Amino acid sequence: MTGEASTGKVPGTRPDGALRSLVREFPPEYFGLVMATGIVALALDLAGAGGLALALTWLNLATYGLLILLVVARLLLYPGRTLRDLVDHVRGPGYFTWVAASGVLGGQAQLLLGSFELARVLWLVAAGLWLLIIYAFFAAVTLRRAKPRLDRAISGSWLLAVVATQAVALLGAQLDGARGWGGAELVFVSLCLFLVGCVLYLLVIGLIFYRFTFLPIHPADLSPPYWINMGALAITTLTGATLLSVTGPEPIWGMVRPFLSGFTLLFWSFGSWWIPLLVVFGVWRHLVARYPLRYAPEYWGLVFPLGMYSVATHQLAQHVGLQAMLDLSLVFAWVAAAAWLITYAAMWLSRFGTRRAGRSQGIDGGA
Repeated sequence: MTGEASTGKVPGTRPDGALRSLVREFPPEYFGLVMATGIVALALDLAGAGGLALALTWLNLATYGLLILLVVARLLLYPGRTLRDLVDHVRGPGYFTWVAASGVLGGQAQLLLGSFELARVLWLVAAGLWLLIIYAFFAAVTLRRAKPRLDRAISGSWLLAVVATQAVALLGAQLDGARGWGGAELVFVSLCLFLVGCVLYLLVIGLIFYRFTFLPIHPADLSPPYWINMGALAITTLTGATLLSVTGPEPIWGMVRPFLSGFTLLFWSFGSWWIPLLVVFGVWRHLVARYPLRYAPEYWGLVFPLGMYSVATHQLAQHVGLQAMLDLSLVFAWVAAAAWLITYAAMWLSRFGTRRAGRSQGIDGGA
């Protein structure tokens, strides 16, 4: 018997039971909350709402710390469950949010708090997690014998591998642009990770597009993580535009820049193409098929792409020189902020409702 064996106690009847249940069932993708909060803060700062951006940054630091504590507790109390989730086709991609959250928070620390040292530490954390998670996950899902059907395994969450890869590349480029830390080697590594992320996107999106167009789709299948179809392109755009703003090693940098510019615009264009289609999917899911709209951690996978599209569009506009792109960036900044506020409120209302339900069950059970 392991420490994860059932004790026979009913969860929720005691405070320690409720806490252990929270730790045991903690979704790995919950770091999407940090990703969404961080990028919305950066979008609001670019939109001129510096005070709100700073408040969200401090909130994000506290949230990141709390989630780290939950992860450490889960690793200590339920190591087997944690490992099984990591190598699972459905739950495993959620671990990539650990990488992306560390990278986005590092960008906040650098750009909004001016804390270069914290940003550098978070880059090291993100890079280490990326190496561990990406190879563990893809090795496990490749080598395991029992595999699920494509329509049950693939979702937009698989593109979190792209988001995580680009988050490490992006923070590396931001650190070089700020202090020149890491020198030409870090810029080169960031460029290589940018290209790896591009290829990963092409590999995964082909499977997702096949899933969309040739296999049956039910309302439950069109979950919010499919917005990462666009979000992965948005962070790729932001990484490319940031790399265009730094000085890389010569002579390769002079040869790569035109290619980098074209690819960055290509990914922004395809990301923009996704938005109306994803809106149509959402309308069909909730208004036509009447799938219930209720809070789940996966909804942070919808907020993050909106904020990232705003920041990416603003950064690319600096190179393209179109005022219309800056205006579009401003619109999406406030759309993302509204989506964040609604989702954050729903998260706490959902938690409050769960606790009330748990207390009611405890009372009824003792009657």
